[in-house]
Amino acid sequence: MKAVIVVDHGSRKSEANDMMKCVANLIQTMAGPGVLVKYAHMELAEPDVEGAFAECVSQGADEVVVFPYMLSPGKHSTRDIPRMVAAAAANHPGVSYSVTEAFGVHEKLAEVVLARAGVAFRPLSDGEAVRCWDPACSETLCGDACRAKQVSSAARHVATGENK
Repeated sequence: MKAVIVVDHGSRKSEANDMMKCVANLIQTMAGPGVLVKYAHMELAEPDVEGAFAECVSQGADEVVVFPYMLSPGKHSTRDIPRMVAAAAANHPGVSYSVTEAFGVHEKLAEVVLARAGVAFRPLSDGEAVRCWDPACSETLCGDACRAKQVSSAARHVATGENK
């Protein structure tokens, strides 16, 4: 069974920590019963990454995907969380795991910002959804989660015959 753990920083404010329960429940509902969804905090609150990982394994997970619930690819999402996940996974040989990119730049996040600001928006066309949003089209500023970068990489693999 696949499990997904969403990990935030953790807070001294219980309201911030409690919100992750809602996030995990929403993701669980959208994923359906075939996927197990849990949440964890890096620090300051429970469950921690090790505890959430162990809970997933105890409920039958043999694959754990961890999503850093953070906007940008900072040190927590690129170093701290992967290190914590690797340490937790070391206690469960045979369970595969991975850590995804943080949110990065995505049109769904822009939709939330505009909706909260009371601004109407139009959906992006397919071509717009995968374009680079850096004015210089560097395909680097938006981070590794950049959809333009992913499309370019996939096209290079197809053109060269490489497998991802």
